[in-house]
Amino acid sequence: MKTIYLSLGSNMGDRRAHIEGALRRLPEAGVEVRRVSSLYKTEPVDVRAQAWFVNCVVEAATDLPPRRLLGALKALEKALGRRPGTPKGPRPIDIDILLYENVVVRTAELSIPHSRMAERRFVLVPLNELAREARDPASNRTVLEMLRETKDTSAVIRLKDGEE
Repeated sequence: MKTIYLSLGSNMGDRRAHIEGALRRLPEAGVEVRRVSSLYKTEPVDVRAQAWFVNCVVEAATDLPPRRLLGALKALEKALGRRPGTPKGPRPIDIDILLYENVVVRTAELSIPHSRMAERRFVLVPLNELAREARDPASNRTVLEMLRETKDTSAVIRLKDGEE
């Protein structure tokens, strides 16, 4: 089994429930959840005129190769209510592959490590909670180094139990 890190986010409806539903159903996509970061309330980054997100990062394992994993995660997003719409716009669930072992993939449909991971505090803060010494195989920087170096100043607030 390969170790992977996924980012989960939601900014529609009951955001916490959407995240929890995705976590419960990840095994259907061939993903064995090992650890989950805290939940964070995060400021929208690309399209700012929308509701704030709830985000977390999952450390998991899979036997699926990267492209099949992407397909399984997109099918899960659809099953959980995600519909095509405005790119970077509101969504009930978003699941991104951040890291897949030490694999680097750059195609039109898939970028591993996630191409903008180092620019996004909403990814780096929860990822740092789980794997601060994990390395981006493309840049050879650790998660902690990327977090310290990012220019992103958007708000990332750890949620307490039951808080949204």
